[in-house]
Amino acid sequence: MGRTRYKIYEPTHPHFVTCTVLHWIPIFTRQQSVQILIDCIKFLQDKDTLKVYAYVILENHMHMVVSSNDLHKTMQSFKHFTAKQILNMLKKRMSKLF
Repeated sequence: MGRTRYKIYEPTHPHFVTCTVLHWIPIFTRQQSVQILIDCIKFLQDKDTLKVYAYVILENHMHMVVSSNDLHKTMQSFKHFTAKQILNMLKKRMSKLF
């Protein structure tokens, strides 16, 4: 997921957030990649202050309505973790092919 273009002026209020996959590649067509997103959301709800009001995961992006005590930091953690996990998943899948 690419860089953010959002300006967060009220970090504790709910925000509509969109996260996209670079070049709009359809990564979220398999349960395993979607599960990475869901697991990260659950983790941030338990360990951070993330509150999720709604979300939808499509094949190459996701939308969420979320709030947090520090939304910028929380979204940074979300993107960092999910990107790393998805890349590891894809590397494992590619190594099985070759």
